[in-house]
Amino acid sequence: MKPTASTTGTVIHEVFRRAYERGDRPALVDLRGGHVYGYRRLVTEVTRAASGLVRRGARRDQVVGVHVSTAGAQTLAVHTVLAAGGVAAPIDPRLGAGEVAAWLRACDARTLITTPDLAETATLAAEESRVRQVVSLGAALDTIDFRSLLTLEPTALPALDAKRQDALVLADGRMSHADLLARMAELDLPVRLAESDVVLATWLPDGGCELPALVGLGVSKGALVVAVGGGDLPGTSHDFSVTVVTSPRGTLERIR
Repeated sequence: MKPTASTTGTVIHEVFRRAYERGDRPALVDLRGGHVYGYRRLVTEVTRAASGLVRRGARRDQVVGVHVSTAGAQTLAVHTVLAAGGVAAPIDPRLGAGEVAAWLRACDARTLITTPDLAETATLAAEESRVRQVVSLGAALDTIDFRSLLTLEPTALPALDAKRQDALVLADGRMSHADLLARMAELDLPVRLAESDVVLATWLPDGGCELPALVGLGVSKGALVVAVGGGDLPGTSHDFSVTVVTSPRGTLERIR
């Protein structure tokens, strides 16, 4: 299923509006998670999973915690939540169960998306919050498998207002869809990404907006984002013919 025309101007529309025509071209290589996402696969899984969340009771403006360990998992989770009309709350994977529970209570999250390596912490945190369901990107005890969302009968996704609809809830406040798109545009200013670019992303999931903005920018421009968690960065840069890299200062730098 494709995002509806009513999503024009939202993060989902701007990031994925050309994804189907780009087909199987790689959009995101998640070296840490061991996954390669083509454009068509990424948008298809996001929209089908969003429909599954709606089928399972997700409502517009509900907050969904995103407690994951890789860029690929965060990308799937955040955009699934946004497509379902929800608000994603990124959570630093280094936090303990008590800290995660406190944040979930503070933002009144009702669903939590996690990865198998963090599932034990996630389920413990859910028990101390108002979270009713924990979805895992991979099989994990006491969780709903993310893949099961893809098998539910499709339903319509909600129409969103890009200026008024919140996209993210962060420790220092909320960001609307328009705010997140503005951050993407700000990241793009020094490099002007093109379809021929390959971005080496060293930023890891945390409680901020930088990684979602970076991957969203790359996908919206038709570039390839290669997400790493360390390792041989010069070798990886050479192997993928990287043209743009992330810097510790939260900016992008063109290297060729």
